[in-house]
Amino acid sequence: MRATGGGRATRKGKRAPGSRLTQEAVDEIFRRFHAADPHPKTELDYRDPFTLLVAVVLSAQATDASVNRATPELFRIADTPEKLVALGEAALTAKIKTIGLYRSKAKNLIALSKALLEEHDGKVPESREALESLPGVGRKTANVVLNVAFGANTIAIDTHAFRVANRTGLAPGKTPLQVEETLNRIVPDRYKHNAHHWLILHGRYVCKARKPECFRCLIADLCLFKPKTAAPA
Repeated sequence: MRATGGGRATRKGKRAPGSRLTQEAVDEIFRRFHAADPHPKTELDYRDPFTLLVAVVLSAQATDASVNRATPELFRIADTPEKLVALGEAALTAKIKTIGLYRSKAKNLIALSKALLEEHDGKVPESREALESLPGVGRKTANVVLNVAFGANTIAIDTHAFRVANRTGLAPGKTPLQVEETLNRIVPDRYKHNAHHWLILHGRYVCKARKPECFRCLIADLCLFKPKTAAPA
């Protein structure tokens, strides 16, 4: 879907810090994302902070769809740290074997669940430091949990968000952390909570890895990617 009304290219003016775009263009990008989808959500299925944490750990280097196919049965029988530990690594491995890297993920999830029981009274912690100390939890996973489960204005950078940020010129960076830090500087506060959801969904469905669909992009007139992809004949 292309922008309609109120959308004009904003290429003049001072660049936003770390961006190849002006701050005016950055603001306009997120204004359009908000107008098109005011309440974006993660596409992972979950019930509470613990099942969200499990789903995000499982989603590393895997698709949300593959995770969502495996978790209904898993969460039916093991939706708490206690139940997951009781299930055991072998049975957990069998439940998630359709997901990439399932063996290492099963090992991490059992260790993660034990750590929650031993160190956090079985509750998912609300601090980045505590989350990142858990087995299998990196910065992206911590950012997702903090944002989705606890309402923090964190920005999680997955492959889609990383690609969109670099391809458009919005927040170029060689590492996810560089992209995250730039976005934290330049995304207007009113849009920050939803920023990574918009970037992920845009990368997943429009600004695709192999061939971006520029002909139906909301921000094509602001994006620096060239040449723009023409509509199919």
